[in-house]
Amino acid sequence: MDSITCIKKPITTELEDFRDLFDSSLSSSNALLDSVIAYIRQRNGKMMRPILVLLVARLYGEIRPSTLHAAVSLELLHTASLVHDDVVDESTERRGQLSVNAVFNNKVSVLAGDYLLATRLVHAGLTKSHDIIQVVSLLGQDLAEGELLQLSNVSNHNFSEKVYFDVIRKKTAALFAACTKAAAYSVGVGEEDTEFARLLGEYIGICFQIKDDIFDYFDSKEIGKPTGNDMLEGKLTLPALYVLNATQDARIHEIAFKIKEGTASMEEIACLIAFTKENGGIEYAIQIMNAYKKKALDLLSILPDSEVRVALETYLDYVVDREK
Repeated sequence: MDSITCIKKPITTELEDFRDLFDSSLSSSNALLDSVIAYIRQRNGKMMRPILVLLVARLYGEIRPSTLHAAVSLELLHTASLVHDDVVDESTERRGQLSVNAVFNNKVSVLAGDYLLATRLVHAGLTKSHDIIQVVSLLGQDLAEGELLQLSNVSNHNFSEKVYFDVIRKKTAALFAACTKAAAYSVGVGEEDTEFARLLGEYIGICFQIKDDIFDYFDSKEIGKPTGNDMLEGKLTLPALYVLNATQDARIHEIAFKIKEGTASMEEIACLIAFTKENGGIEYAIQIMNAYKKKALDLLSILPDSEVRVALETYLDYVVDREK
């Protein structure tokens, strides 16, 4: 049995229910909006976040309608954030395909993202859970704050790992933590179990982002973004930050400053990528990622043996071992 099949096995029926509900939420009588939505829908990925919502809910009991609405709400918020991020970052590609703003334009992308955000509130309301509505609302704030923190850090000439993790905890880790926390609320568990679920999601989200950042140092069509894409946007991620702080190489620091200022050439970006790989940056990032994976596995080890626990452990393996 391959890993994806193992992960989905405990929630096969409910995952189809999610797909149906998600697709039905993305419909409009406006021809332009419908075209944008159709394009977004055809780019749907592996649904890692909805799967996590459903698995954590199943961990504690039967999946309820509120679980499905929470999963749809969070996936809509995630999708909207990607549409808006591509506008902010002036990106023309997303996972190897043209971004929404590249196919349409920035105005249409922003408005389509706004529509998704509004629809996410509809589904949050349909959970009939004040706690889930609060989770979804606070996540929206966190994602915006994380993006602003990332933008402000571009002009910061310090190479701070703390700021790097602050951004992750406001963005990717916040999203995964919201998924697991909302899942727990949807099946009515207590605060202790809800906090357990939230922490599990945070650790998974940190692993997910570090792995995504490592991809940026390698050239692969499978990954769906060009090598050095983060650096082109002025972002220095964990592998480079480690090397910059560990080596104190003046020439490399000068290149890093130029990357943050947006004035580095492709040759200079390639130079920093090579230097990072030659000086242990990738190995360091993998070490940190595996430390967070262990924290997540330690949480799961507390749980009794079950098909759902195995699926969550396989999910975690997939996050850190995936090739795209």
